Amino acid sequence: MKYDVIVIGAGAAGLLAAGKAAQAGARTLLLEKNEKVGRKIGITGKGRCNVTNACDDRTFMANIISNPRFLYSALDRLSSQDVMDLLEENKVKLKVERGNRVFPVSDRSFDIIDGLLRFAKKSGAKVQTGESMLRVIPQYAAKPQEAEVDNTDAAVQNADKKEVVAPSGFLVQTDKQMLEARCVILTTGGLSYPVTGSNGDGHRVAKALGLDMVPGVPGLIPLTTKETWCRDMMGVSLKNTGIRITLGPEGKTVYEDFGEMLFTHFGVSGPMILSAASHLQAYLRKKKQTFAQADFCLHIDLKTGLDSDALDQRLQRDFEKYNTRNFGNALDDLLPRKMIPVMVKLTQIPAQQKVSDISKEQRKRLGRLLKDLRLTVTGTRPLEEAIVTMGGIAVKEVQPSTMMIKKVPGLFAAGELLDIDALTGGFNLQLAFSTGAMAGEAAAEYALNMGGRLC
Repeated sequence: MKYDVIVIGAGAAGLLAAGKAAQAGARTLLLEKNEKVGRKIGITGKGRCNVTNACDDRTFMANIISNPRFLYSALDRLSSQDVMDLLEENKVKLKVERGNRVFPVSDRSFDIIDGLLRFAKKSGAKVQTGESMLRVIPQYAAKPQEAEVDNTDAAVQNADKKEVVAPSGFLVQTDKQMLEARCVILTTGGLSYPVTGSNGDGHRVAKALGLDMVPGVPGLIPLTTKETWCRDMMGVSLKNTGIRITLGPEGKTVYEDFGEMLFTHFGVSGPMILSAASHLQAYLRKKKQTFAQADFCLHIDLKTGLDSDALDQRLQRDFEKYNTRNFGNALDDLLPRKMIPVMVKLTQIPAQQKVSDISKEQRKRLGRLLKDLRLTVTGTRPLEEAIVTMGGIAVKEVQPSTMMIKKVPGLFAAGELLDIDALTGGFNLQLAFSTGAMAGEAAAEYALNMGGRLC
């Protein structure tokens, strides 16, 4: 079969790319290995799908972790408002919640998938599911004696040349057939949640074509800690909590935040921790270090509304109120019940000691712990569990105004396959939509200007 544009991967970027390419007049095929499209969209936002963020441009850019400048053109071409309008036009009603997070009114992520699929099909794209891509082979005009040379090797050689030779088209080999296209758009996702189909197919193709790849690491992921007492507080959720991450217990602060977190059997998680993890990964990449080398220390402020003096006065009032109790039974007004045994142990104050017998030094020790509960960060959970992959095709390989691979004209890439990522709040899906839409439009223009359709 012959097409103007073949889009590989029917996630957020792929659905937009296919719809925009077809809308521009290109004969477009959207190829998906799974039986259904948008599987990763289906699990985002705990099944509600935080589809984008309706904040202003400056706030949006501040939430992009990797390569924000590269994304100016794409975000200008398809903004969050454009995505909202597109979904509304395709029968998906939306609402804006706290933090300008946009959700479907139904709170069902599958309504977002249905709307995006409706857009792609209505635009004229053909959608083929249950078919896996094996190889993408650029087709170069070969001299007779070179006819037996693998065109993938030719693409790698082309990548090393200053003067780039454009392929005449591409072959896409699947597990069922060989397809032919003027242009190919790779929207295969990253390396996280491989059960959804993001198992590295696009990374493998990009490496085979000689593209520079930034190693994938987990982003928006829980942190693991050296201290094992976190598991004793597993499930405890904290709100209005402050965190600070330093290089070593007393070193330079590299990250601060305020919000929600929770304790787990391996360490800490929650919205604030996921964001912290991405910032720490970016720091490590810049410094070319590992978690062990950086020696990150997480400081948790459990009483952000009180300074040390005000907290001490609060403790004195509580101790006066419960002066006949044992210390282990006198902290109910201060902490969640499941935290109390752990905090008592960390203070080194005997649980059975009478509150009336607690010294000023012991009380101050408790206050310091409440304002600065410390954990040693050892790393993150595995990449397979990450919300996003940090890394992918290096942006220097890609034209920011088209998403076309510079070394292989006619080949495009979008979404999480690129070395782009952002914080939670709908920002990552918007990056996928924007880069996918730009790739779709540019691929259609490129294909249709190559001398007509293939058929």
